[in-house]
Amino acid sequence: MIGLEGALYPWRFRLVLALLALMVGAIAWRIIDLHVIDHDFLQAHGDARSVRHIPIPAHRGLITDRNGEPLAVSTPVTTLWANGKELAKAPARWADLAAALGQEPKAFAQRLQQASSREFMYLVRGLTPEQGQAILDLKVPGVYGLEEFRRFYPAGEVTAHVIGFTDVDDRGREGMELAFDEWLAGVPGKRQVLKDRRGRLIKDVQVAQNAKAGKALALSIDLRLQYLAHRELRNALVENGAKAGSLVIIDVKTGEVLAMANQPTYNPNNRRSLDPAAMRNRAMIDVFEPGSTVKPLSMSAALQSGRWKPENIVEVWPGSLQIGRYTIKDVSKTQGRELDLTGILINSSNVGMSKIAFDIGGESIYTMMQQLGLGQDTGLGFPGERVGELPNHRKWPKAETATLSYGYGLSVTAVQLVHAYAVLANNGVSVPLTMTRADRIPDGVQVMSADVAKTMQGMLQQVIEAPRGVFRAQVPGYHVSGKSGTARKASVGTKGYTANAYRSMFAGFAPSSNPRIAMVVVIDEPSKAGYFGGLVSAPVFSRVMAGSLRLMNITPDNLPPPVAPTPVAPQTADAGSSNGGRI
Repeated sequence: MIGLEGALYPWRFRLVLALLALMVGAIAWRIIDLHVIDHDFLQAHGDARSVRHIPIPAHRGLITDRNGEPLAVSTPVTTLWANGKELAKAPARWADLAAALGQEPKAFAQRLQQASSREFMYLVRGLTPEQGQAILDLKVPGVYGLEEFRRFYPAGEVTAHVIGFTDVDDRGREGMELAFDEWLAGVPGKRQVLKDRRGRLIKDVQVAQNAKAGKALALSIDLRLQYLAHRELRNALVENGAKAGSLVIIDVKTGEVLAMANQPTYNPNNRRSLDPAAMRNRAMIDVFEPGSTVKPLSMSAALQSGRWKPENIVEVWPGSLQIGRYTIKDVSKTQGRELDLTGILINSSNVGMSKIAFDIGGESIYTMMQQLGLGQDTGLGFPGERVGELPNHRKWPKAETATLSYGYGLSVTAVQLVHAYAVLANNGVSVPLTMTRADRIPDGVQVMSADVAKTMQGMLQQVIEAPRGVFRAQVPGYHVSGKSGTARKASVGTKGYTANAYRSMFAGFAPSSNPRIAMVVVIDEPSKAGYFGGLVSAPVFSRVMAGSLRLMNITPDNLPPPVAPTPVAPQTADAGSSNGGRI
């Protein structure tokens, strides 16, 4: 029948044969094309099912102090992960794995059951290579390892607020780790490997892209001074029953921050029981009314105006001044009826400072404080740094003029305050602050007359060395300049001040003959012996400044004159000597 139909319709038979021949030819050509001509197509699809790229972690850059001492280093660690689908097929090995990981077996089994449909889950991160290899040697199906890096901080809590820390993925989260994250972070590489359908490694093919390590960062911090500041500040809090404290040291010539300590602090290597309040870099984040520590800045404005000289006299009797509803009072009642400008600073007279402020005007004081950096960004680029508040008025009322002159009604950070004193110490030249090591002295801006700055240096030296001066701030062998301050703490959430809550401060520089170091000490809420800055903060300033000057090999400028040796009469031997004339 078929042969008959083929004979009846020969053209149909031939058409079917031709179509079949074309199909066979097309298939044959495609086979030849894929295997001979366009073989990359099959290779690409094969690779897509077996070739994988494993990331090669990049080594994060080293952070050191100015002398090369390591402050943050990256150490290799092993992270263990699991394919939940594979691990679910070996429940008999779960107990062994839980024991090796140090986890409770029942809770660990529940976790694996919940992740049984997932192809990736972290088991544990940050193991030492030895610990990780010991677990991998158990050969538990579905358990794999990754090479990573973990940050370690050799100085621990001493530099915690400056350095900050990284998260579990080695990204900067606080401090200099965050501020310079792009600089420190490296570029991960890629390794090409062959894996089977179960994800098991068959062959390590090649390194497709080398990892690029992050750049090193040398800070301006001197670890020796940092340890000294940390120790003395911690001891001061214990001795005075204080709540918190900050201490900042800078080089007045280069603007480098040599030390920045805060209490309370924390250990960045172990943050399991971390108190968030301890993480604050108070020297840059906490703002406060600076009290009498700004009187030298207001006095500088008076000298800069040309209307006042150091020998000018101001009547301060009876130690109070009425301005409308407000009464300005002096703490000291034995300072006398009249004081010259240096005497106003020595006795910290609010009345005398206010009368000078009324004469030169609040705008002059505001301008001087602004030029010295108060209410301005320091340019350090530290995460979360605050600029404080420097009030300005179109018309300055007497009350606001007076309070600004003796340190109320404005807010500053410890870093801003020490920068202002550094300008006084640097003969009126303001240099930009930096947290990284400076290889040269930067260009500065003359924001105050050099003569005024030098005059203030001498006046502040008298504040320390005069009979009624802050003798607790003196440093043996050196002339020191500075000013203490005490300010009530403003209430949080309400107007006014908190009862019996004070900040004790001291700001100064040394040596007075050629200033090199400026320092600010802030003690928050001392509660034992007293709360005045000259009593609480000045001794801390003295001890830290003395140690810093010695560590930096700065020549003393206040050594006592050498004593001439007493002449000794020559002795002669005679027959009546104790040895009986025998030799």
